Amino acid sequence: MFRTRFAKDILTEFLPPARPRKRQRVIILCDGMPGIPRKQPFAEWLAQRGFWVFYPRYRGAWESGGQFLDRSPHQDVLDVISGLRKTITEVAFGTTFRVTPEEIFVIGGSFGGTTAILCSLDPRVKRVIANCPVVDWSILRNSLKAETTNPSYVTYLQAAFGHGYRLSEKNWNKLYTGTFFNPVHHLGEIDPSKIMMFQAKDDPSIPWRSVDKFARKTGAKLKLLPRGGHGRTEFIVQKYWPEIKRFFEKD
Repeated sequence: MFRTRFAKDILTEFLPPARPRKRQRVIILCDGMPGIPRKQPFAEWLAQRGFWVFYPRYRGAWESGGQFLDRSPHQDVLDVISGLRKTITEVAFGTTFRVTPEEIFVIGGSFGGTTAILCSLDPRVKRVIANCPVVDWSILRNSLKAETTNPSYVTYLQAAFGHGYRLSEKNWNKLYTGTFFNPVHHLGEIDPSKIMMFQAKDDPSIPWRSVDKFARKTGAKLKLLPRGGHGRTEFIVQKYWPEIKRFFEKD
């Protein structure tokens, strides 16, 4: 995969479609958190299906500059979108690429699902896929506590991932304000025709009823699965690709 930076800070891996297409369609992949960036094979799978694929690191995460959660992560994705119409320079050898996206899609799971839903508020984004998304941070305190015995989640992240996340307690606690990076805060702004969600009832991390409630309140499409746990987004997208492809192609 090629590598570039958007808005100076945002390290992004990317691939052009495997075969040139008249219509330039873009998919942006959004990682969950915490986790190691490993969606490169999935990006290749999507490029084989005719998409430009961009796989950014959030500000303050992994190779990107800045501080994590200093601003809403979906703004990082929107910065990538803003940079797509400029000449894209690959950082290793200086090869340049030009993209003229006719359609932009965002795919993310868990924390990345939150990012995808909030990106749907931008008119440049046509459709989003949100797998097991966090739709309301206020209900996740107990789930997060179950991940570690460390009383500080930030300290746990630093111990487990080193400099993978440059995160302060102050920025982490912004998640619990109810307004920061929180889809339920935007219920009245959601366009349900742009969102397709997937959620398993046996997900140990995301309470499925919260996602179901969000879907009912917004009218967004939800495929509720009887089992599957906190499933990997690439597995869900590949399994349900015919349905997702039809969703992407709807006018």
